[in-house]
Amino acid sequence: MDASAPPCNGLVPVPRLEDLVARDKNHDCSGFGPAHICVRVDAVADLPTRFGRFRIVAFWNNRDGKEHVALVHGDVMGHEDVPTRLHSECLTGDALGSLRCDCRDQLETALRNLAKMERGLLLYLRQEGRGIGLRNKVRAYQLQDKGLDTVEANRALGFRDDERDYGVAAHMIASLAVKSVRLMTNNPNKIQQLERNGIKVSGRIPHVMPANEFNRFYLQTKAVRSGHYLEFEGKEVLPEQDDPPVVESGRAT
Repeated sequence: MDASAPPCNGLVPVPRLEDLVARDKNHDCSGFGPAHICVRVDAVADLPTRFGRFRIVAFWNNRDGKEHVALVHGDVMGHEDVPTRLHSECLTGDALGSLRCDCRDQLETALRNLAKMERGLLLYLRQEGRGIGLRNKVRAYQLQDKGLDTVEANRALGFRDDERDYGVAAHMIASLAVKSVRLMTNNPNKIQQLERNGIKVSGRIPHVMPANEFNRFYLQTKAVRSGHYLEFEGKEVLPEQDDPPVVESGRAT
């Protein structure tokens, strides 16, 4: 854990998910990451879904008041190597079925796969549009309609390529007493940010969705411009793209 991610005090071990609410009632730590994000568990409930049965854990974020949730399958508290997906909110994809991205496919595939495992965790993070918000995401879409790629559109609007801060995810994982995660991702930045915030990433589970005619350029941009572990014609194949199904310590073997 680096200097921007101080230890989180007050996260004493408790036996059940339900006990996290009482434990966190007055929780207020110095926070994770450069934004010093502190979250607390506000509620826990059953959530049967079309993909399987989960427990839903509601978190409140002290930095901006946003509400995040964790979907928990099986017993994750105190366990190592928990299969974990960090999923950023995408109204257009998750709820409206947009074909401009692969977000809904990633969400549904992750939930379906986690439900088949002994235990697993999905964090649903309120970071619409890679952290720029819904209105700005639509503005970025407008620029993409004129030929810009995702990175160029974000920069044209005055944003970085990706504004997401996974300090909130690191705190959520720590709050759930997960000792280490096997991260379901193609995004090296997620691994790097979790590790900088003191979360042990013991492996990577590739999470590649098939492209369609509307999102192929978007996925190519992820691979070429953002370094995601994806492969397309015309892109130099990186060593990480020859990964076996699970890559130890988030790196190629």
